[in-house]
Amino acid sequence: MSEIRLAAEPRNEFGKGAARRARRAGFVPGVVYGHGHAPVHLNLPSHALMMALKTPNALLVVPIEGKDEFVLPKAVQREAIKRSIEHVDLLLVKRGETVSVEIPVLTEGELAPGGNLVEHVLNNLPVEAEATHLPESVTVSIQGLEAGASILAGDIELPKGTKLGVEADTVVLQVIGAQASQADADAEAADEAASA
Repeated sequence: MSEIRLAAEPRNEFGKGAARRARRAGFVPGVVYGHGHAPVHLNLPSHALMMALKTPNALLVVPIEGKDEFVLPKAVQREAIKRSIEHVDLLLVKRGETVSVEIPVLTEGELAPGGNLVEHVLNNLPVEAEATHLPESVTVSIQGLEAGASILAGDIELPKGTKLGVEADTVVLQVIGAQASQADADAEAADEAASA
């Protein structure tokens, strides 16, 4: 995973008014915590932060007291309608440290013929990995799977140095038969015909 450097500035003003001024100036208020350090308040460049957060579990590099530090996004607050970032909590991490994160589960391949559907029981898979080598996602093959098939967490091949953060028998994906959805569609069509 690549490191994304952000030109953060120390934040000395607090409260709603100060946060609004920072946002108008193109910054997002944030706080860095972890490793027993007192929380450090920063203003982060809004556009650069938004672009960085498009990468799951982005490893950010921010200057703290004159020294570059690794941080991971822990909580992101967004504005309800525009979805712009209002505030971000960042977790201080060190090279070599193992951290717990969730990575997106992607699928590849085609199901067996028959109109079956894949249900993501877990959209994100909890894993543990070294802070500077976090996987961005994991890809699972669904090629040829039939209704009733499921993929367990233990079945998924993880990148080297990554461990599962859930039990191996946790269901991640399952294939649902098309019969139920077809029966619903048929019933709906019958209702429409009766009302016409």
